[in-house]
Amino acid sequence: MNLTDIMYEKKGGVAKIIINRPEKFNAFRTETLMDMVRAFEDIELDRTIGVAVLTGAGEKAFCVGGDAGEAGGAGYRPELLVYVRKIHDMIRKLPMPIIAAVNGYAIGGGHVFHVLCDLTIAAETAVFGQAGPRVGSFDGGYGAAYLARVVGEKRAREIWFLCEQYSAQEAKEMGLVNKVVPLEKLEEEVNEWCRKILELSPTALKILKASFNRESDHVTGSEAMAFDAMWLYYQSDEAAEGKQAYLAKRKPDFSKFRK
Repeated sequence: MNLTDIMYEKKGGVAKIIINRPEKFNAFRTETLMDMVRAFEDIELDRTIGVAVLTGAGEKAFCVGGDAGEAGGAGYRPELLVYVRKIHDMIRKLPMPIIAAVNGYAIGGGHVFHVLCDLTIAAETAVFGQAGPRVGSFDGGYGAAYLARVVGEKRAREIWFLCEQYSAQEAKEMGLVNKVVPLEKLEEEVNEWCRKILELSPTALKILKASFNRESDHVTGSEAMAFDAMWLYYQSDEAAEGKQAYLAKRKPDFSKFRK
């Protein structure tokens, strides 16, 4: 498999997808997402895989969302949004548990990836948060609706309405992560959880995952509408101001859009 933006490994029943753009804090571009889709498709077809792991290369970031420098104007290339939705769907629909190993910043679209994974183990150095309303973007699908199921309505609104960042321990206290370990112990802990999962009945786990997902499958329709609305929003001057401010490393001025 010819992959440019990720590393993909399979060993002993475990598949690992590593976003490999550490110089960009593992921000994804369209090619990154295309690579991830190919890896997830391979996992789906490989009956020897009992658990999957999603993580980022290096020690600074898990994933900080989309690469803002990929396209001109506001927002991202339209095909990027298509692949984001594909990945959201694949994380939920793959029949085995998926563990997010968060080794650093999990921001924006990267934060949504970890939220959608079945389990999250974080390094003590991990940082979590959303940035969309600050940079001219949002995720009104799983990034909002499912997040509210994970941490509660008040916390989810706080995360999106304030765009602050949270430590690994704060994330654990609000239910965003399952366990926090020292960075040097992260891989060891993930491997131990994978070992435990591989000892269990794969059919039971498959049905349990489907049962958990059933209670929030209605979010799929909301996500479709939200991503269509996002693309329309990206054509606006308001979204352009958010992205241009981010690239220029200045505070955005959204005041005129309240008139």
